[in-house]
Amino acid sequence: MIELNYNKSPNPTIGVELELQILCKKTLALSSRASEILSAVEPRYQVKIKQEFLQSMVEITTGICNNVAEVEADLSETYRYLEKLAESFNTFIYAASLHPFSTGDDQMLTEHPRYRRIMDELQLVGIRFITQGLHVHIGVDNEEKAIQTANTMRVFLPLLLALTTSSPFYEGRDTGLYSYRTKLFEALPLAGMPDDLQGWQGYIDLVERLIHGGIIESFRDLWWDVRPHPAFGTVEIRVCDIPSSMRDILALTAMIQALVVSLSDKKGHTLPHIQILRANKWQAARHGLEGVFVDPLHFERMSVTEAVLELYRFVEPAARELGGLGYLEGIKKILHKKTSAHLQKQLVAEGKCLQEVVQIVNKEFWL
Repeated sequence: MIELNYNKSPNPTIGVELELQILCKKTLALSSRASEILSAVEPRYQVKIKQEFLQSMVEITTGICNNVAEVEADLSETYRYLEKLAESFNTFIYAASLHPFSTGDDQMLTEHPRYRRIMDELQLVGIRFITQGLHVHIGVDNEEKAIQTANTMRVFLPLLLALTTSSPFYEGRDTGLYSYRTKLFEALPLAGMPDDLQGWQGYIDLVERLIHGGIIESFRDLWWDVRPHPAFGTVEIRVCDIPSSMRDILALTAMIQALVVSLSDKKGHTLPHIQILRANKWQAARHGLEGVFVDPLHFERMSVTEAVLELYRFVEPAARELGGLGYLEGIKKILHKKTSAHLQKQLVAEGKCLQEVVQIVNKEFWL
């Protein structure tokens, strides 16, 4: 019997993780300079700037934040510091979930036993796995509530994905999708839309069986789109592409915090069939905000945009109470201007090459 304690979070605190690309300033391709950059990070930032699976990416994380304003201050300070540091290595930081023309074959694995174990198992799937994402943790004060919230959150994951798509190109090709990262990620054996979790004990039993069977080493090897995180006492949302602007990152953070609060205060949710959830997720990955959303409970068909507006109205009271309403309004701006994937596709349609796309998208980050 494993020991898996849930470290309860008394408040709906926020933690945000951004996986970021390192690009060469001259070629605009992925650059495997992470070890050099990380070795130069000042001590006070070392807890916030971390190594990742590949040498061409790094992760920045916030501390435990009480509201989205604190997230903005925390992320902005670390991101700007990393930007300046990257410049000294003739590189720059790029926020998107796939580089449009670099290839997996050219990337260097970060030397770490866990990463080596994962790559040895994944083989070609791992080589192609050059993706980045946005992960948001929201504190939940009870383990059963965390399980219930994660179960119900699955209904809304396709909408969060549609609002963040930023990976339409892969190895120089238009994939035809708005989030090709989603399909690369789903090739992993323990990733994607999770099944219904049968309470906290059911979750512990599942983790124990997977460890006993040698399938995972810890709960951290379950790369689901949404999962309870016992060590942090959070529900972690992992479905999102990484938006290419700070404004959009903060808008999604505000929506996710308000959604977790809105769901965790309710009881007796009807759990949807996973085939409907997967179909909706496909629509979001394939068509983005132009996709179709089928209400998993009433089977009503609507556009993704209509569903997002319904979700906005649902979480608005919680966002107001949490002090995040001003940030939540950014969701309507996303619906108006569209996502990074839309911009990338539009630029290519206008005749821009993929190098120009990277340059233009990168300039949008602080706008």
